Amino acid sequence: MRIFLTGATGFIGAHIIPELLGAGHQVLGMTRSDAGAAALVQAGVTPHRGTLEDLESLKAGAAQADAVIHTAFDHDFSHFVANCAKDQRVIRALGEALAGSDRPLVITSGTGMGGGTPGQPATEAVFDLHHPNPRVASELAGQEMAAAGVKVVVVRLPQVHDTRKQGLVTPIIDIARRTGVSAYVGDGGNCWPAGHVLDVARLYKLAVEQGQAGERFHAVDEAGVSARDIATVIGAGLQVPVVALSPEEAAAHFGWMAMFVRLHMPASSAWTRARLGWHPTQPGLIADLQRMDFAADAPV
Repeated sequence: MRIFLTGATGFIGAHIIPELLGAGHQVLGMTRSDAGAAALVQAGVTPHRGTLEDLESLKAGAAQADAVIHTAFDHDFSHFVANCAKDQRVIRALGEALAGSDRPLVITSGTGMGGGTPGQPATEAVFDLHHPNPRVASELAGQEMAAAGVKVVVVRLPQVHDTRKQGLVTPIIDIARRTGVSAYVGDGGNCWPAGHVLDVARLYKLAVEQGQAGERFHAVDEAGVSARDIATVIGAGLQVPVVALSPEEAAAHFGWMAMFVRLHMPASSAWTRARLGWHPTQPGLIADLQRMDFAADAPV
């Protein structure tokens, strides 16, 4: 297939590229810059100039493809609600370009959208239409496009990591570096799911090749890693104290991250593994944090 990949130069997209090329697919990768275009050419990808704000550029890329994988997202969390609404517009535009065909549109969401019973792992079978996380907009847009006849497949992400990036853990490390303490809230027993970026990239390939309309896949290796364990390994890496904060103290310490740090959001990938034969093989989140060079990753 010829696959249009948004976010092609991003953390996850850049790892999806070798998976797709290795399977014999051609990749049309979206980029907004000359430097990004040059990097894509070097990787064996045809660049497509476009932005998330330019919906016509997105439609043009999708029109040239046999399938679309949408991983691009504006990660400026100071405008998180607006960026989730922007992702909704992007998914609609991509869907409109694919309407009337059997070409798959693989979109990206978060595992939290699969939460059903409080405290129980999120599953692929569940979609919480009223989830308080604004990122629910992405799956709502996917449902809208599916109702219009588009072959929508959803990949839900946990904390995606290697030894350089770790999803929402990365800004937590920055906060610990800035404040001089590595913190968690309460007893730190709340858990986040995790998956290594190489395993996640392989799942996107399987999803675009094998996914059926309406299916949701969880890119989860570890169902839940505790906030206390994450804070402990960060403290060791930065050589700073590890402290427990009250909910009231958390708001001042974590800033915008306070809305996330107390969340308990374990997630299962049992159905995904059985359906696609996906079996993660890479190191876990704590292992990657233990191997991270905290000194090298300190801001200049």
